Amino acid sequence: MPAEPIPELLPETASWLRRRSWSAADRPVDLLLAAKRALGPAGTVSVVLPALDEEATVGDIVRIIRRELVERLPLVDELVVVDSGSTDATAAVAAEAGATVFHRDAILPRLPAAPGKGEVLWRSLLVTHGEIVCFVDADLREFDPALVSGIIGPLLTDAHIQLVKAMYDRPLAVAPGDSATGDAAVIPSGGGRVTELVARPLLNLHWPELAGFVQPLGGEYAARRSLLERLPFPTGYGVELGLLVDALETAGLDALAQVDVGVRHHRHQDGQALGRMAATIYRTALERLDRTHRLKASADLVHPLLTQFTRDPETRAFTAHTHPVTATERPPMHTVPEYATRR
Repeated sequence: MPAEPIPELLPETASWLRRRSWSAADRPVDLLLAAKRALGPAGTVSVVLPALDEEATVGDIVRIIRRELVERLPLVDELVVVDSGSTDATAAVAAEAGATVFHRDAILPRLPAAPGKGEVLWRSLLVTHGEIVCFVDADLREFDPALVSGIIGPLLTDAHIQLVKAMYDRPLAVAPGDSATGDAAVIPSGGGRVTELVARPLLNLHWPELAGFVQPLGGEYAARRSLLERLPFPTGYGVELGLLVDALETAGLDALAQVDVGVRHHRHQDGQALGRMAATIYRTALERLDRTHRLKASADLVHPLLTQFTRDPETRAFTAHTHPVTATERPPMHTVPEYATRR
C-alpha cells in the first residue's frame, strides 16, 4: 500500500516562511541605529509591559531595557509599564527601575475597565506615542534585550512590514515527581501547551496562511501604531490570536513577520488556568469565523461557559467551578475620541 503524501504548507505560507522569518542577528545594532535615525519621528519606539503582580520580574526587565536599549543603544524612546490592578509592589518596583508607570483604571476613566491582558494593551495606546509599539510580558526571567531589538528590527528597516512576532523555545520545568528519575527536569520546548493544543490547530484549520508562525500566542511582538489603532482588541487571553488574525485580514500576510530571539523563560500556569485561557482563545476564534462568514452555526450552539473541577482535600469530592468565556472586545483605537487628543 503506497504511503500517503506528507501534507504541505500552502504555497503562499511556505513562501512567507522563507521570506519573512529572520534571526535577531540578521540585523546588527548599527544597522538598526542608522535606520532609526533615517526614519526620524516615524522610527520612534514605545515598549509596553502589561503587568499584574509581577514584582519579582518586572524590575529586572525594565532595568535591562533602559540600560541597554535606551541609554547604551538609543533604540527605545519610551518605556511604559501599565499596572493591571496589582496587589503587590509591581508599580513601585517598575517605577524605581526606570519605567513610566500607569494604572489601567486611570487611562480612559470614563470607561470601566474589563479584566484581562488585552484591555491593558488596548489602553496603553492612549498613553504612548511611539510610531512603533512593542509589547513585552512582565513575567520573563533571564531577559535578553535582543528580544526587543530583534522584533523592532524589521519595522525599522522595511517599510512594508506592519507586525512582527518573536519566535523562541519555551522550556517547561517538570516537577520531580513527574519525571522518570524522580529528579526535576526541563523539557527544552515543552512550554506553549495552549499554543499546541488549541491555537495551532485553529490557525491551521481556519487561517492556514498563519500556519508558519512558531509562537502565534507569544506575548512579545511589535507593530506599527497605524495598524494597531485600526484593530479591535479582545480584552482577555484571546488578544494575541485576535490581533494576529485581524492583522492578516487588514494588512495581508506579507506585512507580517517573525524573528528568532532564542529562548524565553517565564512563569507557567496550572492546568485549570490554561483551560480558561484555551476556552477564551477558542471563543475569540469563533467570533472571527462568524464575523467573516467562515462559520455558519446557530447562536445557541455557542455556550460561553467553561466548567472545571477540583477535588476537595478533606471530602475527596469533586467540586465544579464555572467560569464565563468572555468575548468582550474594544473597538479600533482610532474611533475613540480621547485618542486624537492624547498628550
